[in-house]
Amino acid sequence: MTDTSDWNTKIIAEFRSNDGKVGGQFEGAPLLLLTTTGARSGQPRVNPMMYLDEGDRLYVFASKAGAPTNPDWYHNLVAHPDVTVEVGTETVAMTASVVDRSERDRVYTEQASRYPGFAEYEAKTDRVIPVVALDRR
Repeated sequence: MTDTSDWNTKIIAEFRSNDGKVGGQFEGAPLLLLTTTGARSGQPRVNPMMYLDEGDRLYVFASKAGAPTNPDWYHNLVAHPDVTVEVGTETVAMTASVVDRSERDRVYTEQASRYPGFAEYEAKTDRVIPVVALDRR
């Protein structure tokens, strides 16, 4: 198991055992668990991540902390847009879609204003960090 997988496993366990709340660097931050289907493996993959809630729609950010490539979960949901999202104690079937550039810029700017780490991620990379909308099925 890689360090990232081990780190995610601990956050997932804490999230599920504490009604969607975690401590540490994510304490008080909006966190969800996104379950995607592996693009190649077809196996379920769970990733904790911060999100932006805009009422009927949630947004997640393929920042990968400013790495030069998109995270694996992004490739998974592009291949298989039907996902499951855990927020708090609720589990919801959702459909993921990558938003267009104008919506992306608006939403990313809002997230970066609330959580400056997202502005730092954007400054560290040459790629445009994708923003993904999650809508209830």
